Amino acid sequence: MLYPKKLKYSKYHRGTLKGKNYQENKLYFGKFGLLALEATWVTTNQLESVRKVISNSTQREAKLWFRIFPDKPITLRSSESRMGSGKGSLDHWVSPVKLGTIILEIDYVSKEIAKNSLKLAAHKLPMKLEFISKF
Repeated sequence: MLYPKKLKYSKYHRGTLKGKNYQENKLYFGKFGLLALEATWVTTNQLESVRKVISNSTQREAKLWFRIFPDKPITLRSSESRMGSGKGSLDHWVSPVKLGTIILEIDYVSKEIAKNSLKLAAHKLPMKLEFISKF
């Protein structure tokens, strides 16, 4: 499970996912990638399942770069607890993804293999994604 080693605060506000991401929308490492067409939270379990699907579908020949990291803690209150008495305890970690963010990049495989494996990976994520390439 991915999570940061150290944080300044243990609990954060929920934040907002409004707007478009103008900075992380170009391919830097690989030739192919997945571009987010919706804004949502991506959990650590979803990222791990994406990694497994890509490694299996490419027979571990591809180089994979994740461009997002789950550094936002999500808290949850216990069920049937009364109002008040503070914020809940840490439940899981998420990565906030805005519209236009590149989720991951892949290289060292052909375009057909990359497109097929990224299509399988897109089914594991809770948003609409688009396959992009450098050429």
